[in-house]
Amino acid sequence: MSQIESIQPTTQQWTIICPLDRILPNTGVCALVNDRQIAVFRVGEGMDVYAIDNYDPFSKANVLSRGIVGDRNGIPKVASPIYKQNFSLLTGECLDDSSVKLETFSARIVDGQVQISN
Repeated sequence: MSQIESIQPTTQQWTIICPLDRILPNTGVCALVNDRQIAVFRVGEGMDVYAIDNYDPFSKANVLSRGIVGDRNGIPKVASPIYKQNFSLLTGECLDDSSVKLETFSARIVDGQVQISN
């Protein structure tokens, strides 16, 4: 006898952060969404945007949006402005300490507006 599993559809809610042109290429901004600080990054001149938790677990400060954006072996990343640990913008994993991982959020651009899911 087979077991039938009930799958509930998930609905993502999107929050508009700001117009894309308000984020300079290779920089980040901080957005307060539902009382939580989220770092939103624009990588390169195009429309690649990423969102991760703004909290740096090493310095215990909300500073990642002010980090240095770049890449490591083709992986987009941000380096903390305080102790310089690198975090993947794709997965939130600390590239210098695999035991540490930040939450990531889906990000997109719609009609020139950066949006993140929450």
